[in-house]
Amino acid sequence: MTIVFSALSHAYLPGRWVFRDYAAQIAKGGVFAILGPNGRGKTTLLKLMLGVLKPTLGELSVQGRIAFVPQLFQVSFDYSVLDMVLMGRAQKIGLFAQPGIADEQAALAALERFHLAALAERPFHSLSGGQRQMVIFARALVAEADILILDEPTSALDLKNQALVLDWIARLSRDDGLTVVFTTHHPHHALAVADHALLMLGETAFACGPVAEVLTEEHLHRLYGVDMRKVDFEHQGQQLHSFVPVFAGLQQRRPADESPSRLSGS
Repeated sequence: MTIVFSALSHAYLPGRWVFRDYAAQIAKGGVFAILGPNGRGKTTLLKLMLGVLKPTLGELSVQGRIAFVPQLFQVSFDYSVLDMVLMGRAQKIGLFAQPGIADEQAALAALERFHLAALAERPFHSLSGGQRQMVIFARALVAEADILILDEPTSALDLKNQALVLDWIARLSRDDGLTVVFTTHHPHHALAVADHALLMLGETAFACGPVAEVLTEEHLHRLYGVDMRKVDFEHQGQQLHSFVPVFAGLQQRRPADESPSRLSGS
């Protein structure tokens, strides 16, 4: 196992627990999703894995080098895309040393893999949200990380870029053997790419295991306080599943004889 924790508990103030007695085993090369409502402790759990925080109680073991992608990745300076990827080589280059030809070749090869080599000299801040995530994935590759930890990697992305990020999460696990841990508010994202999931149901209540067992309508209703329905459908010859929230009460407020709005230009 790459990450293992048992009886894991954390409190920022004495007696005010964020969570208590959580336990999980995250397999090498697997994709592990963490779901929970705002304020339940998802980011705190990531900080414990990263070593930024120390557990108040319990055991936590992490085996491997970690690359972390925060929820909103912003930089203070006008770095180029290539410079951003080269930062992943910092531990290999050494303090005060300059990147060599081999480092630049590795960075360009990583960008090429994500179809971003043509943007190597572009300012990082000029990229779209989806492109920025791909650049950070490239940086994780050149850092030769074993574990990729992502804090809500699809937040603020449109559907096309959400699909792109999820596709690369699956590829990095499948093709490169990276262990990927990510937080999300979207159970259908976890269902699409994760092997296992942790649902942070309460201070001492959690569900952890294979996604097929953990992601149930009952668990998700308890997690978010909203009715969820699992939908089965066929797409391109595959039998797939997803979850949708039920907002029936809102639809019932519309008068029955109200006609749908006409799209402009129709």
